[in-house]
Amino acid sequence: MEKKSLQLLFIAFLFLAQNSFAQELYMPRNIKESYTNGVRSMDGKPGKNYWQNHGKYDMALTVDANTKVVSGTETIVYENNSNDTLRNLRIRFVNNIHKKTSPRAVLNSEGFFTEGLTITNLKIEGEVYKEDAKSWGTVGSVKMKKPLPPHSKITIDIDWNYPLSEVSGREGQIDNTTFFVAYSYPRVSVFDDYNKWDNLPHTSGQEFYNDFNDYMYSVKAPKNYVVYGTGDLLNPDEVLQPEFAARLKKSYVTDEILHIANEQEMKSGLVTKQSDWNVWKFEAKNITDVCFGLSDHYLWDAGSVIVDKKTKRRASIQAAYDVKGTDFENSIKYNQYALDFFSHNWPGVPYPYSKMTAFQGFADMEYPMMCNDSQMGDPVFAQLVQDHEVAHTYFPFYMGINETRYAFMDEGWATTFEYLIGIAEHGKEAADKFYKEFRVEQYINDPSTEEDQPIITMSSQLSDSGYGNNSYGKASLSYLALKDLLGDDLFKKALHAYMDNWNGKHPVPWDYFNSINTASGKNLNWFFDNWFFTNNYLDLSVKKVAKNVISVANVGGFAIPFDAIVTYADNTTETVHSTPAVWQVNQKLAAVTVKSSKQIKKVVLDGGIFMDATPADNTWSGK
Repeated sequence: MEKKSLQLLFIAFLFLAQNSFAQELYMPRNIKESYTNGVRSMDGKPGKNYWQNHGKYDMALTVDANTKVVSGTETIVYENNSNDTLRNLRIRFVNNIHKKTSPRAVLNSEGFFTEGLTITNLKIEGEVYKEDAKSWGTVGSVKMKKPLPPHSKITIDIDWNYPLSEVSGREGQIDNTTFFVAYSYPRVSVFDDYNKWDNLPHTSGQEFYNDFNDYMYSVKAPKNYVVYGTGDLLNPDEVLQPEFAARLKKSYVTDEILHIANEQEMKSGLVTKQSDWNVWKFEAKNITDVCFGLSDHYLWDAGSVIVDKKTKRRASIQAAYDVKGTDFENSIKYNQYALDFFSHNWPGVPYPYSKMTAFQGFADMEYPMMCNDSQMGDPVFAQLVQDHEVAHTYFPFYMGINETRYAFMDEGWATTFEYLIGIAEHGKEAADKFYKEFRVEQYINDPSTEEDQPIITMSSQLSDSGYGNNSYGKASLSYLALKDLLGDDLFKKALHAYMDNWNGKHPVPWDYFNSINTASGKNLNWFFDNWFFTNNYLDLSVKKVAKNVISVANVGGFAIPFDAIVTYADNTTETVHSTPAVWQVNQKLAAVTVKSSKQIKKVVLDGGIFMDATPADNTWSGK
């Protein structure tokens, strides 16, 4: 064979080899083992041996408005669906973040700290355990007297109490008679297929990871306190005066915005039954958590909206806020729009729960069926924050994301939906402007090492802006780049396949990658490798212009879409759009062909929301 033919054969071999190697994404050993064991499948679906554990929680909680102590008793029926024998039970109590001895990622004032959880009674299968939890952080361990075999159940009984933090963040005292009570009960930590027990402490830096459980719970609160909680209120007639129970029930079936209780009615003690204490009962099934808020003076609005046009199913929308909480006066209207948009546009999956409540607090934080948002004095920004928190319904709650390790799997999607609904609400120009200023600008203008860590980096290993940018802006840009690459119809088809595969379960990033590959009918591992496993950033430049070909250098490396705005010698202009597919063969250099034969006078590259780190070299002018 001639030397030249050998060289060509060798080059072809190298190309095929590199292309083949590029198709295999890095996968940690423990996750690879789950795929090998058939727990997860390379087609993106749960494997034939997929399992996850489950709990049935029956809880009775009491909130003492005078002492600011929450106490409770709970019975947990816990199912071990794994093939492992469990000998040590891990109990998670996130509120122990308030203990001074717990590790924290943020600085807190003195009013944040409490003594944390006290267990006054613990039984497992009827046997008493001497455990008061005084030595626990946010995760405690109990050595069981009898191991829990595979595919069996145990019953756990716990009586407990803890003080509400004076300084409210994601939970605590909002004011002297308003409380947001979240992460308020001891729960069995997640035992899963790739890490076994989830022992990572909650540090306030990263968020949460919970099993899908069934909950029956009650909240005993003083008279004149209205309780707003996750799940369906089972006994409105037992806790509300007839007129107010009737108003609430009416709100379930109408688009009308109803004022269930106004300021004067709350002050006059007309709203709740006038027993010393009222017991509010709630139920929620197949959900990752429950929480509630209560107040003796918050205004209460409600309405509803159709979230499934096929079945005409409605979701209740409620708002609880202080008379000075002007941002919340339009919460019902905003959330009617949000639930309708999310259900029928993006992601285009009917809102899966029966209720959404906006509660005025300080956290700007999502919870199943609730959000705890602050008064900002800016209705437009308040709407965006509320949109973002409601969008979290799908990621992480509908999808069971491990936020502690992979925050980009939920925050990135909520940021993406926040942007897409923003376009519908305020127009593309306004949505682009906000997205760039709030989600991209600070990241792309910061050249520090923290900003360019691979998105796949475990969230618990990131801090400060590195955590924020990986989880929110960069992850969202990857999803929007994929949308541009596939086009709206195929992108939505692939997204729905991923959600159908994993709702009610625990996906990891590789399940997302594989689901999208299968549903789109494309091997996009080159794209996922580019976006999730590299130190790339956003930076293009015009390398040269020759006749009707524009050479574009990808200095930063991310496979991003962009427009080439071409001005010809006759001062006419043309915009040529390139999807991320332009980078598939060569991720450093792309050729953009202009169909016109006219002389090119000027070229400007515009990435839109994919903001460029060095915009000065995005322009070329002919001499």
